[in-house]
Amino acid sequence: MSDPRAHARVLARDAIARGDVTGWFETLYAESERDGFRISWVDLGPNPHLVEWLRSRPAPPSGKALVVGCGYGDDAELLAAAGLDVTAFDIAPTAIARCHARFPDSTVGYEVADVLSPPPGWSRAFDFIFEAYTVQVLPGEARTACAQSIGGLVAPGGALLVVARSRRPEDPEGLMPWPLTRADLAAFAVPGVDLARLDEIVEPGDPPVPRFVAEFVRRR
Repeated sequence: MSDPRAHARVLARDAIARGDVTGWFETLYAESERDGFRISWVDLGPNPHLVEWLRSRPAPPSGKALVVGCGYGDDAELLAAAGLDVTAFDIAPTAIARCHARFPDSTVGYEVADVLSPPPGWSRAFDFIFEAYTVQVLPGEARTACAQSIGGLVAPGGALLVVARSRRPEDPEGLMPWPLTRADLAAFAVPGVDLARLDEIVEPGDPPVPRFVAEFVRRR
C-alpha cells in the first residue's frame, strides 16, 4: 500500500460518517494482517517518551499499570519488564491476537476493551497509565469523552502519562490524527486528577512534529 496513513484516514472518515468512531480500528488491523501492509503508527518498539519516563524515575515503578490502545504490545512489555503488573487493551481483536502471538509467555493481561466504555472494575484502579496517540484519532465529543474516561482510571496517588501531537488553538486542525490543543489536554484532568508536568517538544521531521508529553497525577 503506497500510503497507509491515507488509507487509515479513509477508513476513519467512513466509520465516523456511519456514527461509529472506533469501528475502523479492527478493519485496519485485519486488513494489515491479511494484506501485509504496515500500519503507520506501528513501530514494533516501545514509545521513546515512555522509555525516557521510566529512565528518569527516582525509583523503580510498582503497582498496576494500564496501556491504552496497546496495538502490538511493545509498551506493555516494557512496563512488565520494569516490574509493573500490566493490563493492556485495544478495541481491535486482531491487535490483541497479535500480542498473544508475539509474546506467548508474557505476564501482561491483554484484553479487548473500549476506552469509551471501560470495564467498571477499572475505575480508579491503576497506579500508572500510558496513553499515546489514541485520543487524537477521535473526533469532537468522542475525543473529550475518551480523555475523561482515561483520567477516571487513575488510582489515588497514581500517574498518567500522555503523549500526543500538539497544536496551538489558532493553527489549522489538519488531517487525522488531529493534534491536541491545551484545551483538549485539559480533559484528562477529571476531578481529583491534576496536570503535574507538561513538556512541549518539537521533533525533527519534514515538517517538524510538535508534541505534548504530559504527566497527570491523582491526589490521594
